[in-house]
Amino acid sequence: MTSFPEKTCSIERLITHPKLVAAAIAGLKTQQRRHGVYGFPGETFKLGEVSFVITDLQRQCLGDMTEEHAKAEGYDDLESYQNIILKMHAGMVWNDEGLAWVHSFVRQT
Repeated sequence: MTSFPEKTCSIERLITHPKLVAAAIAGLKTQQRRHGVYGFPGETFKLGEVSFVITDLQRQCLGDMTEEHAKAEGYDDLESYQNIILKMHAGMVWNDEGLAWVHSFVRQT
């Protein structure tokens, strides 16, 4: 059994930006990186009328992100992902050693 730390925020706050909500609903976004834990594997959440289930939760260094990961986040490439993250978090510096919780999810049918 895998143990995770306590949640740092509600699962309803996992994906909030309208562009990212739309990407998840369209099936273009299947991961969300957060500084803390927002949901656990098996837990469900809704975006509009669409339900999703978290399938995996892993800790990852930002420097381990790949182009594939950026696409799973709903972006065209890693550079686009990095640029928007730095714009959203004023004063943040991209640190390859920085850690994030990767919430992977799928749309429920």
